[in-house]
Amino acid sequence: MYAFTYQRPTTVAEAASAIQAEEAKLLGGGQTLLPTLKQRLARPSDLIDLSGIPELKGIREVDGGLEIGAFTRHAEVAHSDLVKRVIPSLAGLAEGIGDRQVRNMGTLGGSIANADPSADYPSAVVALKGLVTTDRRTIAGDDFFTGMFETALEPGEIIKAVRFSRPDKAAYAKFRNPASRYAIVGVYVARFGAEVRVAVTGAAGSVFRADAFEAALAADFRAEALNGLSVGADGLNADIHASADYRAHLVTVMAKRAVEAAG
Repeated sequence: MYAFTYQRPTTVAEAASAIQAEEAKLLGGGQTLLPTLKQRLARPSDLIDLSGIPELKGIREVDGGLEIGAFTRHAEVAHSDLVKRVIPSLAGLAEGIGDRQVRNMGTLGGSIANADPSADYPSAVVALKGLVTTDRRTIAGDDFFTGMFETALEPGEIIKAVRFSRPDKAAYAKFRNPASRYAIVGVYVARFGAEVRVAVTGAAGSVFRADAFEAALAADFRAEALNGLSVGADGLNADIHASADYRAHLVTVMAKRAVEAAG
């Protein structure tokens, strides 16, 4: 019979101390870890529930944008009047994650720490100049995601919050899996003055920026500016839902839709 120790700390410091145990796992919304446990793909010695830590929760307006606690649930972001006012495209992204049950349980920190290649939030972290604050340091969004299910987090490092910069214009568009609603391809476009950032999720093993798209949109922020542009299919994901070539095609289509939605 498999058993583990369950802990529910009330501070980040307590959680950091508990995670030092061998094979300990942090529990956020449980949308990835719990199914993994049920499938017997993980056998942690200790399960540390982060739901009792107040400092990991909440949405705050800060100079230049928003700071969102790591344990803030997707539904809270989607329904927040503050998010809708400051960065409405971020609320729209959160509203499109999974189904209602997933949005009411899943958390921002859990999503980005898992770094699923089809997750939505990584595109927002990169496109909106995200800064990921942990119990040890601050990591720029461009440096946070390092590969499929891989991040710059060190063993035992705990995400506390993510700061998103407020863009002049932004929108997120995705072609979603009809069953899971994960992004087969999702594109987040954000304009900051003369700078444009285009972050692509779902298409490859990890979120990436489309440099040629960014240059074209910086010169002419219209969907038509992307005519004739595409990303290469080499290295893109391929599965029963979409080939690498089809995903490459979808990147351009979703980028155009995002630009049109941004206005």
